[in-house]
Amino acid sequence: MFDFVRTHSRLMLAVMVLLIFPSFIFFGIQGYSRFTSGESATVASVDGHAITRAEWEREHARNVERARQQSPNVDASVFDTPQMKRQTLEGMIRDRLLLADAEAMHLAPDDRRLQRLFVTDPQFAQLRNPDGSVNRDLLAAQGMSSQVFAARLRQDLAVQQVLAGISQTSFVPATVAAPSLDAMLQQREVQLQRFDPADYRARVAPTDAEIAAYYKAHEAQYRAPEQASISYVVLDADALMKGLTVSESDLHSYYEQNLKLYTVPEQRRASHILITVPADASPAVREQAKARAEAILAEVRKNPAEFAALARKDSQDPGSAAQGGDLGYFGRGAMVRPFEDTVFAMKPGEISNVVKTDFGYHIIMLTGVRGGETKPFDAVRGEIEAAVRKALAQKKFADAAEQFTNMVYEQPDSLKPVIDKFGLSAQTSTVQRKPAPGATGALASAKLLADVFAPDSLTRKHNTDAVEIGPNALASARVVQYTPAHALTLAEVKDRVRDAVVAEQAAALARKDGLARLAEMRKAPTQTLPTTVTLSRGPTPPSCRP
Repeated sequence: MFDFVRTHSRLMLAVMVLLIFPSFIFFGIQGYSRFTSGESATVASVDGHAITRAEWEREHARNVERARQQSPNVDASVFDTPQMKRQTLEGMIRDRLLLADAEAMHLAPDDRRLQRLFVTDPQFAQLRNPDGSVNRDLLAAQGMSSQVFAARLRQDLAVQQVLAGISQTSFVPATVAAPSLDAMLQQREVQLQRFDPADYRARVAPTDAEIAAYYKAHEAQYRAPEQASISYVVLDADALMKGLTVSESDLHSYYEQNLKLYTVPEQRRASHILITVPADASPAVREQAKARAEAILAEVRKNPAEFAALARKDSQDPGSAAQGGDLGYFGRGAMVRPFEDTVFAMKPGEISNVVKTDFGYHIIMLTGVRGGETKPFDAVRGEIEAAVRKALAQKKFADAAEQFTNMVYEQPDSLKPVIDKFGLSAQTSTVQRKPAPGATGALASAKLLADVFAPDSLTRKHNTDAVEIGPNALASARVVQYTPAHALTLAEVKDRVRDAVVAEQAAALARKDGLARLAEMRKAPTQTLPTTVTLSRGPTPPSCRP
């Protein structure tokens, strides 16, 4: 047998090739197919859309990475369990269900509302440019384009509405609602009699002895707080601007360098017809949507006047279709980039080719252009001069502040040197240790008032140090006259004391009559009182208000 094999080795090799290689090829390809099909195997299906094993594993890997970033010391093996992977899958299913509900209920906000929410919501402040457009550099740093950001924001807002329909809805059982409503709607009729102290004031005539006794018992209520009459000066940009002159050449130079400040941003008005395409649509579905858009475009080009009618009939944009596709006026940054670039390259009345964005295929008609004009120099000369003078004053303030600080300290007996040096105006006021309600400027500075009442200021009448009372603003003050806290004499406050005594005695008489009437009512409960009112937990009738 072995001799036969050795003698006919080439024949045996051919037999092996014929028998073994086909088996290897069959089973090898089958194994490879089984391996790759595992990646695309469907692990769940939501609204007809499959979740593959590869998507599941990628999402789980992202969850693990987020957990590591939040807790660097966490043990990664904790997440490599069937339970944790199942949680990831359940989360994906939940998200897909919410998106499906949002799409079914057409809750996705239109472009106008999306732009309004982006511009007004404080949480997007860091992503907004001063003109309200999206900061594409920040988005790029996060790995997103403005189109992707808009799509995600639209989905998030739609899902929030689905959740709000549940989380912000409550059901109250009748057994709970009935007592609450009964308490709110219940009314009670009562009788009452008022004993108003004001009605007894005419019957009261306090003597001088009674007034003096009340004053002595309440002397602490009749004290004048310490106060100081001061003179003060303020150095700020407004004060420095008074002595500044600006040449015409400087004004023209500023105007040329800042033309954007005096240019009205260009806005464009457009209408569109949108054929939507789901983000996960197959190439065949995309081609079908594009073909439909091309067919509509052909109709529009034949009769442009029918654009609005075709938009109402064929556009799948729920926000603009009813308005004939009208999107109103918008500036740069309000729309996704391909849409925006097309609109701002068109001429009024022009109809675009089919434009592809993340939302689908658009046919656009430009219906209006406004803005973009630059205001002439003469129209904004006053505004420019104020801006230049303010900029020069702020630039000058740093040096002036140092001189001001040194002068009020080195020449403490007077504010006149800084008044003359900087052309300031001396102001006067009477102040206490705390700022008065409604005080502004230097008089609202607790630090300046603390320095005014410091021993050096009160006893030696020296200038206070220069105190910062706001951005680019310094102040210094000196005491002209100081009055310590003291008790007011009875002669100074006699009218106030008499009013207090009258109020006290009138209240005592009212209470006395009220107690007497209460005693009568208790002896004869069937008596009636002069006023009848109906009470409820709603607004209190005027006759029952204190």
